[in-house]
Amino acid sequence: MKRLLHHVSAISVTAFALASCAGDMGGADKGFDPLAGMSIEQRAAAMAPITSGAEPSVYMIPNIPEAAEAYYGPDSRTLIAQTRDPDAVKTSMGTNGALTYLFYDDGSKFWRANDKGQDACSYIFPDGKHIVYTSTKDHMDFPVGNWSDQNEYPQGSELYMADLDGSNVKRLTNNSNYEAEVSVSHDGKQVVFGRQINGKMDLWIMNVDGTNERQLTNTPDWQEGAPFFMPGDDRIMFRAWRNSEYGKIRPTPMTVFTIKTDGTDWRRYTFDRDMNWAPFPAPDGRHYVFVRVTDVEKNDWDVYLGDLAGTPPVRLTFHAGFDGLPSISPDGTKIAFARSTGKGFMSGLKTFIMDAKALGIGTKNLFNPDWGMPMEHDPKPMAAN
Repeated sequence: MKRLLHHVSAISVTAFALASCAGDMGGADKGFDPLAGMSIEQRAAAMAPITSGAEPSVYMIPNIPEAAEAYYGPDSRTLIAQTRDPDAVKTSMGTNGALTYLFYDDGSKFWRANDKGQDACSYIFPDGKHIVYTSTKDHMDFPVGNWSDQNEYPQGSELYMADLDGSNVKRLTNNSNYEAEVSVSHDGKQVVFGRQINGKMDLWIMNVDGTNERQLTNTPDWQEGAPFFMPGDDRIMFRAWRNSEYGKIRPTPMTVFTIKTDGTDWRRYTFDRDMNWAPFPAPDGRHYVFVRVTDVEKNDWDVYLGDLAGTPPVRLTFHAGFDGLPSISPDGTKIAFARSTGKGFMSGLKTFIMDAKALGIGTKNLFNPDWGMPMEHDPKPMAAN
């Protein structure tokens, strides 16, 4: 549950009306920028989320073990997730680690793709025949580490490619660094991932066979992660927090960005001090789902629908507890997310499916490259509270 625990760490170390919006989601004027000319403070006010409304229809996938951070394959039915398994290496807290599983979103079938080590994030290739996942399977002599703390990320977590059933495994990376948060381009040709070297987290990209590896981001303060290819495969959406603020502000401020796959045109889309965590792009190239802490004191986390064009986010979940790690099916009709079903915070995490048809998310790419703020105007970090 790595991508999950990454972002939990940013909180835990410090404490941690749909119809009105849906009507505008079918198309966008490519030249319209609702935030043009605004100051940072004005942008933050404009981006204040809509928090009233009703939760769309949701259901819990039956029969599968505890899982989180599930991502759809090209059939908009099969999901892949790191799933709690007693055969996995125990976590640093002595609990069951996770291994890579695939399952149908109706719970009628599930299977394990790896049976060794401790696994993290994973993804299904667009051909529906291959997967990529993170595992410590070849570095089980390394310290277990802590997926929940950027200061103790498990070193030697490598990337692997395999067939859908877990056979024909090919190791894509070979070093003692920390590699995780992996996803695949829509054309199946490239893999993007996060790598931490000497405590510094950046985005990297390579061919699916592990060749032509290159670094996309290299900043002294931002800690980038959770990268996903945008429609068209020429840009990547990701989130980042500042290392200078990590563990000092509650909740940890996180920002949504995009960057071109050649490392240019880095743009920012959120301008507040909120925890804009775990963004996942919609197939329409305009919207994305992400997570915010609705109530810090009550540890109430919810899923929101964001808009790269700048209209206010819309709250999608209203469960009193943890809702997080959302992703959207390729056909735009379903949102998978993790929901805590136990008594404690984030206990009993199960994968839920939301009916997203009423949100009007299409599959035509509406992305406007002029949206967002170029990072040459990146504001200086604010003083920690």
